[in-house]
Amino acid sequence: MRRSVLAAVVLLISALSVHAAEKEKKNPVTQYWMNVETSNMTIPGMSSEEMSGMSGMMMGRMSGMGPRKGLMLQLVAPKTVQSEPDATHDIPPGQNMGKTLPLLTPERETGTSREHIEEERKYEKPKARMLFYWGCSEEVRKGQPKVLDTEKMSMAEFGKAMMGRTGSQQHPPSPRAGWTYGEWPNRQTRKEVPRDSSLQGEHFVHGNYPPDIKFSIGEKNDFMAPVEFSSVKGGLSDSIRFQWKKVPTATGYFGMAMGHNEKTGEMIIWTSSEVQEPGYGLMNYLTPADVSRFIKEKVVMTPETTSCSIPKGIFGETKGASLQFIAYGDELNIAWPPKPKDPKVYHEYIWSMKLRNKSTGMLPLGQEDQDGGRRQKSRQPEREENQSSDEERSEQPAERKKGTFEKMRGIFGF
Repeated sequence: MRRSVLAAVVLLISALSVHAAEKEKKNPVTQYWMNVETSNMTIPGMSSEEMSGMSGMMMGRMSGMGPRKGLMLQLVAPKTVQSEPDATHDIPPGQNMGKTLPLLTPERETGTSREHIEEERKYEKPKARMLFYWGCSEEVRKGQPKVLDTEKMSMAEFGKAMMGRTGSQQHPPSPRAGWTYGEWPNRQTRKEVPRDSSLQGEHFVHGNYPPDIKFSIGEKNDFMAPVEFSSVKGGLSDSIRFQWKKVPTATGYFGMAMGHNEKTGEMIIWTSSEVQEPGYGLMNYLTPADVSRFIKEKVVMTPETTSCSIPKGIFGETKGASLQFIAYGDELNIAWPPKPKDPKVYHEYIWSMKLRNKSTGMLPLGQEDQDGGRRQKSRQPEREENQSSDEERSEQPAERKKGTFEKMRGIFGF
């Protein structure tokens, strides 16, 4: 009898616990992400306007040159539909991409064969020697470089040494069981984002599986201004000082330069961090909180910074090097419906949206000194220049164009 009563009590308590847990359990939230990017490749001696003009003149050979805007949309909702999944993002007129962007569900990919998986698992220990430098300074600082040599290190030691800082884990929407996923660009449309496109205005995401998602984007979260280097001074054997135009909505900056010594096989890596930092985990979107934390740790440069120097001679034995640069942007986070002020009122979010932003730039290094975006060439004495004829002066613009074209051919090999 006692056992029966005890069992009944246990069942009753369990039932009440399950009921309470279910009451507290939140319904799954529909997630929508907008990944926004501005990218720019700079050639020493050319402004962004000249880069854009040359891109069109070269009939597609330089389609990636000059400032470009990128956009990726990702939607996932806790609902499946019997019919074909259908969702779309109605955009403001200023985006100049039509009235709407369709969010298509990707087709399922076929499974990978066991033989292919086994082949991928077979790998050899890489042979590499890396020299790490860091900090904005004209001279190599004491204690540098840090040398990583796989022939003298275990893979565990090498991996630990390569590990650097990373931002907070972010999990963009992706396909998952029991949910419906949609994205743009997709197999139906992959149109380029126009250079004059703006996200400012009212946005509306809707379809047969997500709830209606309405939000507005202002100037603060629009496409960021491109990274533009206003001055670069110094050859590969010198200290290379570079300056950039301030990106108005940037929350911080980070730079990473790389070069390869073909004689020794060494990879030379430099980062703008004031403390030792490989930088691999920082060349992507970071949350504002992460950027703020890394600024305090002297890893990321402040948004007021507009110049930096690469130590003298670290790329002197290379045939060329390149600088990767990122300006971090702010985020827009909205959840609906708004949380009530009274904490006692039960509340559940239906959907959330996130817009994250960045602006990136790439600059070839070692293209001779240049200032204000123009290459500094050796000049004849002023008295000889004054004696040049009108005919010689008339040829100068053509010579400048030819020099620019030859310079581009040398860099890109066309």
